[in-house]
Amino acid sequence: MLVISLLVVVLDNTVLNVAMRTIADPRHGLGATQGQLEWAINSYTLVFAGLLFTAGILADRLGRRITLTVGLALFGIASLISAYASSPDQLISARALMGLGAAAVMPSTLSIIANVFDPRERGRAIGVWAGAVGLGVAIGPIVGGLLLEHFWWGSVFLINVPIVVVGIVLVGVLVPESRDPKPGRIDIVGVLLSIVGLALLTYGVIEGGENGFGGPRSWGTLLASAVVLAAFVVYERRVEFPSLDVRLFANRQFSASTGMIGLVFFAAMGAMFFSAFYLQLVRGYGPLASGALFVPFAVAQMVFAPRSAAMVKRFGPKAVSTVGLLLVAAGLAGWILIQADTPIVVVGVLFFVMGVGMANVMPPATESIMAALPREKAGVGSAVSNTIRQVGGALGVAALGAIVSSFYRDDMASATAGLPAAARNAAGESISGAYGVAEHAGPAAPALIQHANDAFITAMHYASIGSALFAVLGAVVAVIWLPGKRPATAPAPTTAEGLAEERGVALVDA
Repeated sequence: MLVISLLVVVLDNTVLNVAMRTIADPRHGLGATQGQLEWAINSYTLVFAGLLFTAGILADRLGRRITLTVGLALFGIASLISAYASSPDQLISARALMGLGAAAVMPSTLSIIANVFDPRERGRAIGVWAGAVGLGVAIGPIVGGLLLEHFWWGSVFLINVPIVVVGIVLVGVLVPESRDPKPGRIDIVGVLLSIVGLALLTYGVIEGGENGFGGPRSWGTLLASAVVLAAFVVYERRVEFPSLDVRLFANRQFSASTGMIGLVFFAAMGAMFFSAFYLQLVRGYGPLASGALFVPFAVAQMVFAPRSAAMVKRFGPKAVSTVGLLLVAAGLAGWILIQADTPIVVVGVLFFVMGVGMANVMPPATESIMAALPREKAGVGSAVSNTIRQVGGALGVAALGAIVSSFYRDDMASATAGLPAAARNAAGESISGAYGVAEHAGPAAPALIQHANDAFITAMHYASIGSALFAVLGAVVAVIWLPGKRPATAPAPTTAEGLAEERGVALVDA
């Protein structure tokens, strides 16, 4: 039931990516401009990332089942509005409302798992949950491709509605209510600081990815976010009932786990960003065919993520997480060898290797974060995990996208020198722009496309090096700060509080 709730949120993010070209069509879509398309994605991301932490706090206070139900309802209503939007502005607004619903759904699912399953089962349950995240990322393009081949663009949103209705019914029947029995006074200042800080951080990353991090709107916003989040940390250290006990980050396992999640999603989401352009433009695959190539990633997640808990029990979190991150790095580094005529099965193998790696990183890292908090604070722990994942992924897309754009522009300068100014700017800015210019370039089109493909592949190689290095950095973090295998004679803790105390992160008054 919780996987169904999670899948509808994760699927929507990836389904929309394959519908962008159709929504931009003035005849079959809304005639959205490139900027409007970007904000159709960014409005969701901005609200989602900005409110994740707050939603986790509210779930602990008000009840996780009611928060999940309200989140699903908001997501379903916003999906219906999005499906029948008559203008790009309506779509952008509806997507922001979808982000609000998703922010309530995602941390609630993980915090409910922490309360429903005891520590002996929880690792496996979190493995299934993490596998569902990977599954949603991978099958989203396939679902989107199938829908767009048979229905209108709004179907990629409308499909959410029946799933949400079933989800709400099942939540009421199957999910027990749980909340923090002693929530204390609500930390209004801390909540507001977290919303402002995370929203500024997300906007700065988005702006940097689109227009470069050298612009004042990007670095100025990122600087402001750093100031606000620093104020949040200082305030949370001094207040009697903090939203987040920031002393948790003094525990190396908690900090290492959050860092690993951020690093692996930075690397993986950035790689999926440039791989989508490679598959659909350089290789010429349609949305459905290119989406099908993510199936090996999904299969790896479904097979290996639920088994990661047993691997951790046998070998310890340090070994499992390190090997997982090195597998992710190997899968990303393999893109250095990819050319325009590389057998497509090689791409499938690389996605599979990445999937196996992530399946052995996410569950133990998430379990470590959840175990560091008592059960009544599970919503906060879930919010921390999901916020780091979301921000890490957004940073990866922005930073690695900037690397691709920079190298691509440099290589295309000579090939576009003889074009008119408008065409030169479009073709030199992105490979999709080059393909658009080539449609009207006549006899010069094949040479322009060939040069654009070569420039993009070179840029993709540099970006893959960057993504692999971040995965290796995550492995270094795991080796240095994660614990090894538990001694066979050590009794396993039977409560979340016992796990927290064992790992040196018991919540005590200063």
